Amino acid sequence: MSKSKGKTESGPQLSKKAYESELFRLQTELVELQEWVRESGARVVVIFEGRDAAGKGGAIKRITQYLSPRVCRVAALPAPTDREKGEWYYQRYVAHLPAPGEIVLFDRSWYNRAGVEKVMGFCTPEQHTRFLRQTPIFEQMLIDDGILLRKYWFSVSEEEQLRRFRARRDDPVRQWKLSPMDLESIYRWEEYSRAKDEMMVHTDTSASPWYVVESDNKKHARLNMIAHLLGSIDYLPVERPRVKLPKKLESSGNYHRPPRSLSKFVPDHVATLVGDSDD
Repeated sequence: MSKSKGKTESGPQLSKKAYESELFRLQTELVELQEWVRESGARVVVIFEGRDAAGKGGAIKRITQYLSPRVCRVAALPAPTDREKGEWYYQRYVAHLPAPGEIVLFDRSWYNRAGVEKVMGFCTPEQHTRFLRQTPIFEQMLIDDGILLRKYWFSVSEEEQLRRFRARRDDPVRQWKLSPMDLESIYRWEEYSRAKDEMMVHTDTSASPWYVVESDNKKHARLNMIAHLLGSIDYLPVERPRVKLPKKLESSGNYHRPPRSLSKFVPDHVATLVGDSDD
């Protein structure tokens, strides 16, 4: 067992250099996947589920870091409106499914009904039972239509979740990520566990399996999840034309920039910091 910044983790620890090197290699492969999706017209849906602070957002951030938002987009839906509450449950999620040549990452998905809605009483027992019965059918319809569907459950221990919540509480730029609903996930840990277990029994199917990502170590979780995603899709390299750039820009001499006095420039904030750096 080794400790890092007050956190206890088991197993070998990856060095920062090794982590960053492998992450960049995987991100390079994600670009290759993106180009194949764009070229082939494939449709990819990746679902990210798990407890609050389990590391879903960090994994999504690393996946999208170098990808085009025109090809890969994140669907993070807010709470349903009164109108949406009266719709077919899957309807608002269907609107975000990918067109040919697109990847959609669901930062939480229709599985809200199996988790927070079930535990917090936001749906009726009948609605929950119907969800468990209909979801495998719904996902089979997506797969039959050609969508590549992947589902990841980020699993975090109770102790590590609490540690991350405390870190959010004490961090002024992340306090917004700690909501009353998040706190309920601590006090209702066992209820969420039972809801998750029931969800898995009904929706972990051979056609649409759940893949569990152990995420007490965020860096390991990101690498493991991205590597698995890449390995689960049979994509091929797409040859891209080489772009030729001139050695220098040629000017006709007929263009002259307007005087600087005619433009409104952003004040040089950096100049006020000169001398304050430790470098």
